[in-house]
Amino acid sequence: MGLSGPDLAAIGLTLQLATVVTVVLLIIGTPLAWWLATTRSVLKGPVAALVSLPLVLPPTVLGFYLLIAMGPQGWIGQFTQAIGLGTLPFTFGGLVVASVLYSMPFVVQPIQNAMEAIGTRPLEVAATLRAGPLDRFFSVVLPLARPGFLTATVLGFAHTVGEFGVVLMIGGNIPGATRVVSVQMYDHVEALDYAGAHQLAVIMVLFSFVTLVALYRFQSRRGVSGLKYGG
Repeated sequence: MGLSGPDLAAIGLTLQLATVVTVVLLIIGTPLAWWLATTRSVLKGPVAALVSLPLVLPPTVLGFYLLIAMGPQGWIGQFTQAIGLGTLPFTFGGLVVASVLYSMPFVVQPIQNAMEAIGTRPLEVAATLRAGPLDRFFSVVLPLARPGFLTATVLGFAHTVGEFGVVLMIGGNIPGATRVVSVQMYDHVEALDYAGAHQLAVIMVLFSFVTLVALYRFQSRRGVSGLKYGG
């Protein structure tokens, strides 16, 4: 039996969500990772802990508080209503916000590790050649940290694809709008349609396995000793 229309719609929505979330995370995670890699501020510990919190926090807890914050009475909800966006729960935008927060450590930590591994010597050499801070960042840091960016991209995308608790709390189960693969598979199980659930589960297992194999092979070629991110 092939995949049904709702199954294909859920897969398409999941891939769309993972793509958008990964791009957003790379944009906001890069400067955050650079700050964590270079700062000596007393705030580094608390900020790093906040970034890493989704690694140990149950996804339903994070989803619950995001639901409250983005609801009509929450501070995020009041802000989005004030600028004419309405409320984010049970929308694709809400899924993006929740997924960005939940997958953030899987993007920030690999980039931070790669940036810390560069050391100060290349930047000092660039400075002696009169390269400014932005020039040093774009011409030295980003090229040398490229392996970390690739790892972050793969992990951020894969982790978003596999989300369940957070997306269910924030997005609910709206066909074509918030029903991603994990929720669709849950629906199959609830309906005792184990064959349908099995098809989606096999796709998820194969996707995860191939992703990790490709990541480990890339890291072994680059001489990376192990995955230094959490969870």
